Amino acid sequence: MTPEALTPLAPTTGPLSGLSMLQLAVGGSVLHLRLNRPAKRNSISDELLAQIRTVFVNLPKDVRVLVLSGEGEHFCAGLDLSEVSERSVAEGIHHSRSWHACFDDIQFGPVPVIAVLHGAVVGGGLELASAAHLRVAEDSAFYGLPEGTRGIFVGGGGSVRISRLLGVSRMTDMMLTGRVFDADEGQAFGVSNYRVADGQGLAKALALAHRIAGNAPLSNYAITQALPRIADLSASDGLFVESLMASIAQGDEAAKERVRAFLEKRAAKVAKG
Repeated sequence: MTPEALTPLAPTTGPLSGLSMLQLAVGGSVLHLRLNRPAKRNSISDELLAQIRTVFVNLPKDVRVLVLSGEGEHFCAGLDLSEVSERSVAEGIHHSRSWHACFDDIQFGPVPVIAVLHGAVVGGGLELASAAHLRVAEDSAFYGLPEGTRGIFVGGGGSVRISRLLGVSRMTDMMLTGRVFDADEGQAFGVSNYRVADGQGLAKALALAHRIAGNAPLSNYAITQALPRIADLSASDGLFVESLMASIAQGDEAAKERVRAFLEKRAAKVAKG
């Protein structure tokens, strides 16, 4: 699948209508969601957050994979600081929890999500990227967590998700010193799964999405839902949940047909590349 194969989606009615801060396009069973605040470096306002969540809780039934990207020169520069006001402790908690709810809908939603990273992937933008299941980074991508230098703390799930990608030590360095990692460092440290040249991220993500969409839906769901939860369990509990998920997945008729196809030499073997 190529970017040219996508068709703009602009519903005039229903929950996906009127999403002025997003661009939606579809290609087969793949939905492309593009943040559309380029003048603000796609920084996340309360309204943008609400619109992102609206998409993820109202995904069309035929969508099997979602690709997430940003319009303009940057993926996302994080929290829209122009909206920051003095909040009480309770208000701050509720605001942070609204980010958690949205990003949980991404990580634990019904379909795999691939993020295309370019330019600034900073603060809340890195938190958003870390909620995706796969990340494709272009040459221009750079990563920062300036919260420490601004007197604040991550509030969109970064302390859990980013620390698992980078490691607590690197995340601590970024927050204490304002250190910025470039695309190559991000790849080496585990932020991105794939590295491509500038302008090639969407095409790569769509190719991956098309491949993933061809998997058995229940298998994709088990992978995205069970793996992060098993990581939170003790070894013995994790192994038990693994057995349950393996049994559920292999009991699905789509999985049985794929095994039959392999045994009957109708399916390709695993090969390098």
